[in-house]
Amino acid sequence: MDKLKIEQVPDGVVVNRAWLKEKDINSALVDYYLRKGYLERVAYGAYRRPGSPLKWQHLVYSLQVLGFSVHIGGRSALELKGFAHYLPFNKKQRVHLFRENKLPGWLFKTKIDAEFVEHTRKLFKNNENNLGLTTILFGSWDWKINVASPERAILEMMSDVPNKESFHMVDVMMESATTLRPEVINTLLEKCNNIKVKRLFLWFSEKHGHPWFERLELDHVDLGKGKRVVQKGGKLDPKYLITVPNDNNDRQEQPIF
Repeated sequence: MDKLKIEQVPDGVVVNRAWLKEKDINSALVDYYLRKGYLERVAYGAYRRPGSPLKWQHLVYSLQVLGFSVHIGGRSALELKGFAHYLPFNKKQRVHLFRENKLPGWLFKTKIDAEFVEHTRKLFKNNENNLGLTTILFGSWDWKINVASPERAILEMMSDVPNKESFHMVDVMMESATTLRPEVINTLLEKCNNIKVKRLFLWFSEKHGHPWFERLELDHVDLGKGKRVVQKGGKLDPKYLITVPNDNNDRQEQPIF
């Protein structure tokens, strides 16, 4: 058996059998590498070379290597950028992943000290789905992992209000959002196709009154027409025509599922 072929598997990266087959590593060779300990199974259909403990960053980068269009977004991206942090006591860290194509089942069966929450990319048209994305570096390899900028991440978080994210948690994040870039916000708001999210963002922005809010140019931002129900049983904001909590501070943390 050809041991040299195992060197094609990048150190730290999790791959599947399809990827291995492309590298001329067939099923018999995969099974041989597993028996010899040159490969280890991290979940059914997913493998890596033995190494340091598996972290969620390994898995996200591996998805990129395997060709998935995916990025860390929403609350997770904001926490990575140093915004207000919230982690329920005695619960795993939740990593919010936004994707175009469905993520593989093995991702959710790996044994790591975190859990992934899957979202679809739906705020922008397909050809604009990379707007507001940047990268963070991970590990000694300086892997570039895709992550939403704070400006995009806060919009992604608002898209889940009130079902998967609460008004209160968005309020906490917006209170910390003192350094958002108005030019980036303008572009995202102009391209965003979710009326509720745009109105909600402006409502929160006006509430907190950060200096960047006065520098927004909204002439080309489509806010739609008519009322939008965001909070059932809430009060109607007369300016943005969305329903918000009666006390402007919903402190009930919503379940993720």
